[in-house]
Amino acid sequence: MSFFQNTCKPDGLGGKLMVKMMNYGHRELSKWGFAQLDLRDNVQILDAGCGGGANVALWLEKCPHSCVTGIDYSAVSVNESQKLNESAIKAHRCEILQASVAQLPFPDAQFSYVSAFETIYFWPDLVSCFREINRVLQAGGIFFICNESDGTDSRDEKWTKKINGMRIYSEEEIYTALKTAGFHNIKSSSEKKKRWLYLSAQK
Repeated sequence: MSFFQNTCKPDGLGGKLMVKMMNYGHRELSKWGFAQLDLRDNVQILDAGCGGGANVALWLEKCPHSCVTGIDYSAVSVNESQKLNESAIKAHRCEILQASVAQLPFPDAQFSYVSAFETIYFWPDLVSCFREINRVLQAGGIFFICNESDGTDSRDEKWTKKINGMRIYSEEEIYTALKTAGFHNIKSSSEKKKRWLYLSAQK
C-alpha cells in the first residue's frame, strides 16, 4: 500500500503518521468550517470519519456542555483519536468508536449535529451514506461537510489517481446527493482562492 492510501484508511506506522499530519494540516480548514455555523450547546454531536480526532477536540472546546462521538472505520484513527481526547473520554463527554458511516451503530434521531471534515471523498455510495446520517439526526438537526477540494481544479485529479477509492465531488454533486437523501435548507459557502467548500443541510 502506498503512503498516500493512508488518507483513505490509515493503517500501520504510515497510518499513524498520516493522521498526525492530517490533524495538523487541516486545522485552518476546520476553523473556517466551524465559523460558518451558529452552534448550540448541551447537545449530542457526531463527527463522522473522525481521523486523528482533532475535530472531535474542537467540538468539545466549542460546545463544552455537549457530548461528542467520533467514528472511523480505521483502527489506527480510532486509537489516535482516543489518545488525543483521553481526558474527555474519562469525563464521559466523548466516545470514539470503530464503525462505518455506511452502517452507523446508533438509534434513530440521536444527534443534533453531524460533521464530516475531509472524508466524504472516501464514502461508498454517497446518497446511501447521507441517508444514514439523516437517520441518526434529530428533526431539525444539521449535517455539515467541509472539503479542502471543491472539484473545480483539474490538478486534484493527481490525488484520485494515487488513492484508490477516492472521488472529489463538486458542490452541485454534493447538493444533489443531500437533496436525494432527504435533506432540505441546504446552504453552501466557499473559499475561492483555496477552493475550500462547505455545505450544511437540515433534517
